[in-house]
Amino acid sequence: MESDYGVPRELSGLQNNRLTYQPELPPCLQGTTVRVEFGDATTIADSAGAHAVSQSFPHTYGQRLAHFLKATAKVHGAQIISEHPALRVGLVFCGRQSPGGHNVVWGLHEALKIHNPKSILLGFLGGSEGLFAQKTLEITDDILSTYKNQGGYDLLGRTKDQIRTKEQVNAAMAACKALKLDGLVIIGGVTSNTDAAQLAETFADAKCSTKVVGVPVTLNGDLKNQFVEANVGFDTICKVNSQLISNVCTDALSAEKYYYFIRLMGRKASHVALECTLQSHPNMVILGEEVAASNLTIFDLTKQICDAVQARAEQDKYHGVILLPEGLIENIPEVYALLQEIHSLLRLGVSVDKISTQLSPWASALFEFLPPFIREQLLLYPESDESAQLSQIETEKLLAELVEAEMNKRQKEGSYKGKKFNAICHFLGYQARGSLPSKFDCDYAYVLGHICYHILASGLNGYMATVTNLKNPSNKWRCGAAPITAMLSIKHDGRAMTVGKPLIHPATVDLRGKVYELVRQNARKLLLDDIYRNPGPLQFDGPDVDSRAVSLCVDDLDYMGRIKEVNEYLDKVRSIVKPGCSQDVVKVALSAMSSVTNILSVMSSNGSA
Repeated sequence: MESDYGVPRELSGLQNNRLTYQPELPPCLQGTTVRVEFGDATTIADSAGAHAVSQSFPHTYGQRLAHFLKATAKVHGAQIISEHPALRVGLVFCGRQSPGGHNVVWGLHEALKIHNPKSILLGFLGGSEGLFAQKTLEITDDILSTYKNQGGYDLLGRTKDQIRTKEQVNAAMAACKALKLDGLVIIGGVTSNTDAAQLAETFADAKCSTKVVGVPVTLNGDLKNQFVEANVGFDTICKVNSQLISNVCTDALSAEKYYYFIRLMGRKASHVALECTLQSHPNMVILGEEVAASNLTIFDLTKQICDAVQARAEQDKYHGVILLPEGLIENIPEVYALLQEIHSLLRLGVSVDKISTQLSPWASALFEFLPPFIREQLLLYPESDESAQLSQIETEKLLAELVEAEMNKRQKEGSYKGKKFNAICHFLGYQARGSLPSKFDCDYAYVLGHICYHILASGLNGYMATVTNLKNPSNKWRCGAAPITAMLSIKHDGRAMTVGKPLIHPATVDLRGKVYELVRQNARKLLLDDIYRNPGPLQFDGPDVDSRAVSLCVDDLDYMGRIKEVNEYLDKVRSIVKPGCSQDVVKVALSAMSSVTNILSVMSSNGSA
């Protein structure tokens, strides 16, 4: 907490070069005018949970969408915010560091000063604990001078990433009141923005004047929904990891004698592993979502990999690269159940050395079967969200050992006649988190920072800054804000730690989606043909500087744009079907609208809307 935050640093030539890069704002954010159009009131995707969410968030549920427009846009009903009083805004890094976070600070600071030079931006030092302790650093041009377009969160730092308990929420509100903040910007992922929704509701209920704004920044890429197409940091993480994976692929192809098991970030979702597969073309990827959906056991996974090794050996190939997400271990049903028993005993105060004697018979048998290093790692105390310490559990090493044992067994039995299986394991967990952000993440984060100001200038509370149409150039991006409560849902399955409580739940890989289908279509080719692809190091100039994540380009997104388009069609219907129009026009309109509403009602009741 007492570190020298915000001090100028000695930078390399490349870092200094990145300082000179100026992201471009979309037309709707350029100039000194804030023009906002409000859409319809929002609901949540799961209509069955709407009542529960509205009951928990009576002040902030059902707020309207906001679209920010360029000053010259001729949109009926759009408002121009003409008065820009000086604002005092606080900002806190509330999640794990993700490349691009500094540019959110830069964009917000710049927007504040453009609209009123007397505005002040205070950064909380050391994350949420700095917020509770009211430890701040006033952001200035001088302080930002060596942090623009740079990686990490070292400008302000971060500690715990939650604002959840009654004491924490009250401490946050006390800080906002004491510092006379007009706005509090929370930069983070799923958990942090869930906390932001609760803060906004609590502030509104207590008539605290501070408005809360969330920003989607998380390397896991799991804060995705109809309003949020991508998270700041995901693009960089995947590009940096893909280069490392590609280097390993080339090494495997050169030596032709090792299988590389590579574990990647991704706690509840496997988006990083999936995107890196699309960029680097390893031989195999095992997604946690696949394992959970098919209830694959540890023995099923071992057999699956061994069969792949054997198929490659039949083509005289004794090398390969296999990707795994770090959350895979919790998706293996019997291991997940074992972890639940261990965590229950730990919470009861049972000492680590006594855990194994108090497990149920089947759990004890599985525990004893596992290698000693995994047993030790499974006994680590769970994280604050009740999940295992996934970064510390070497799933890749576990699978490598099980596969080696099975291949040796097959060799002895004569069912495998190839060369001895050799494995090398890697965990790419921290190597990319402090990377210089990609051009996309620099641009995206900077724009989100500007949008935060527009949200506050519009007097909105409990909103998340959003940009859609991201796969296109930045001059075509659509900027807006969505109520965070519209992103909440209630999980009812047995594996949700907080069943019945409204949360932003991590978006998992859609096994029926286009991105997953693209990988599955090419799975056999990836496995057998060694079509390794090397995108090279992160590029700031040249042919691929404007490249987007493959998954962003493949997915059919731009939800906010479509909502606007639907409303435009409804307006056209109203303009055509006016009193005095012909009877035939009215009949056709009634027939068409009746059919559409019936279809949409069925879809909504089935939860597919």
